[in-house]
Amino acid sequence: MPKPSAVRRDVAAEITNLILEKLEQGVPPWKRPWRSAPGQGQRPLRHCGTNYTGINALYLWALADSRGYSSRYWMTYRQAEQLGAHVRKGERSAVSVYFSQFKKTAVSTVTGLSVEKSIRFLRHYLVFNADQVDGLPAYFYAEPEVEAQAKPSERQETIDRFFARIPATVRHGGSEAYFSPMHDYIQMPKAASFDSMDLYASTRLHESVHWTGHASRLARTFGKRFGDQAYAFEELVAEIGAGLGCSELGLPNELHQSHASYVGHWLSILRGDKSAIIHAAAKAEQAMTYLRAFGDTQPSDAVEAEQRPSSQMLEAA
Repeated sequence: MPKPSAVRRDVAAEITNLILEKLEQGVPPWKRPWRSAPGQGQRPLRHCGTNYTGINALYLWALADSRGYSSRYWMTYRQAEQLGAHVRKGERSAVSVYFSQFKKTAVSTVTGLSVEKSIRFLRHYLVFNADQVDGLPAYFYAEPEVEAQAKPSERQETIDRFFARIPATVRHGGSEAYFSPMHDYIQMPKAASFDSMDLYASTRLHESVHWTGHASRLARTFGKRFGDQAYAFEELVAEIGAGLGCSELGLPNELHQSHASYVGHWLSILRGDKSAIIHAAAKAEQAMTYLRAFGDTQPSDAVEAEQRPSSQMLEAA
């Protein structure tokens, strides 16, 4: 694990401000409105080939978009050196965050007994995109984009297999897509009602993330009506989760017109609580892990990573 730096700057605020900037531009960073070419448009990767998760995935996506990076790989200065490469002089770093904790003992004012509490706090270390580094092996850099159409049958088989393993009750009919927490089912328009099977799949993935939040599963709070904070936060979780899931399935993922009305509520939540996007991303990641576990599947990057140097070999001290 790279040696973390002490948190002197307000990292949560930095991350939230970038996400806010993207939302205000009408470009949620978890939206990838295109199909993924091999090795591109998917989750950001650590130097060893493992996926970034949660808020790190969203933040590094947004940062790569804003700075024009095409590589998915990020690494510390030390990790670049261990690969025989070097970060170019004057390049700006990004942050990768994680939670640490310490235990604090206090005396209860009620019982007079000592009580031990675990206190979590945010830490970070600095990383660079592979596009900022010279001398890396070729696979760290994005391949030139090739004009090619993905074979629908290959993608459809993956999509069908993913949804077939999820034991959700899905009803088809009508003109609305939603999850009913009270009756525990997903309602979807018929597939033929969508402009493409890709759009059907991304919509069903959004509703499947909602499905994970039921009281019998991950037990998230859904809110009572459109516009209240809990309702908007749950929609944010579902949108981020669908974005992460679509990246794994190789699907384009646009902000659906029916969900665009939530953007103002998301902006309000993020402006009022700089840690909200971090918590939403964590819950979205938890939802995708829950869905993926039914098939015991891993993102396609996991297989690819096995062919690369291990993190133990390259991890900075």
